[in-house]
Amino acid sequence: MLRDRRILALLCAETVSTTGSEMTWLAVPWFVLSTTGSPTRMGFVVAAGVAGAALFGLPGGALLARVGARQTMLIADACRAPLVLAVPVLHWAGALSYPLLLAIVFAESAFFGPYFAAQRVVVPELLGEGEEVVGRANALLQGATRITLVLGPAAAGVLIGVIGAATVLVIDAASFAVSFLLVASFLPRTRPVEREESSGGVFAGLAYIRRDPLLRAWGSMMVLIDASWLVLFAAVPVLVFEEYGRHAAIAGWLIGAFGAGALGGNVIAYRTLRRFDSLTWASVGLLVEAVPLWLLPLPLPAVAVGAALFASGLANGLVNPALHSILTLRPPAALRGKVMSALLTLSQVGGPLALLAAGPALGAFGARPVFAVVAAVQTVARIGAGTVGLRLRPTLSPA
Repeated sequence: MLRDRRILALLCAETVSTTGSEMTWLAVPWFVLSTTGSPTRMGFVVAAGVAGAALFGLPGGALLARVGARQTMLIADACRAPLVLAVPVLHWAGALSYPLLLAIVFAESAFFGPYFAAQRVVVPELLGEGEEVVGRANALLQGATRITLVLGPAAAGVLIGVIGAATVLVIDAASFAVSFLLVASFLPRTRPVEREESSGGVFAGLAYIRRDPLLRAWGSMMVLIDASWLVLFAAVPVLVFEEYGRHAAIAGWLIGAFGAGALGGNVIAYRTLRRFDSLTWASVGLLVEAVPLWLLPLPLPAVAVGAALFASGLANGLVNPALHSILTLRPPAALRGKVMSALLTLSQVGGPLALLAAGPALGAFGARPVFAVVAAVQTVARIGAGTVGLRLRPTLSPA
């Protein structure tokens, strides 16, 4: 699969652009914390980013259905690069107010949903509809993403101390430009999938999810789980400020530990998915994935926190390739873009509210109690979704 120049270019574009984004994920909260000292303001900035992705997810699906996956990815990269670059430029010019920062973060994140959905839709367009092939391709994409979760925060933690958070954002802007060139140069032009009558309308993806019992259960799970992930990673810089000497490098490698574990899980999944039923694999994995998170509320040293995040990432990397291949292939091709965009919207819709609550909670109680809430939410959501998957497995046929 790695000999296919199209897949290799897709992986390189993902690695480059998401490494920049992961650097920004640490750089922007750190910038707000260091300049304002306010976890609440930091939470509002992160919430603005998630709100942009949630609110524009469904319209992004309509764009994807109209212009196709490749063109959607190009539009997203072409818009995100100047928006990210605007933050350091305005900061250096003394013109970056807090409301303007919120607006820029919101606008840039609006392109995340269409890009993510297009990246998943383009895989079966390039490789066909086979579940094993798509699952292995998703394992590679997940692996590329996890590499960035290792490299991005760790590099950002070092670079913030050397060149400052604003300059780190310039690197992120450049990464989107590189991604644009890779997609434009190596991914072939494809015609948008011919639309059917049932695929019309902005809410067609949500309607399909509501009708499908598995997607309905897993979509509901994603509202809670993805919101809690955002809270967890937003709490890491606060934990470092509180307990580990305010060293950005520690925050970077703590987040990177999750990415390293997930990367290891993706490697295992890539080699073993063909031996197991994807639905069983994903459902069983969901049942146990939250267990390591229960270590985070304990007063542990930084190394132990990193080990818990590594273990959680390992489980996540084992589960996600199979889960994403099922989510991608269940809807028909004519609806796939809108369904993926709707799922992305569901994964983001709870984030703004969770972060708006998490900011004051982090300021009032600290990171450890917030970690306990995250662990509880993830446990309940995963048990519910995994149980539904196992119960439906004998009765489900491809949609």
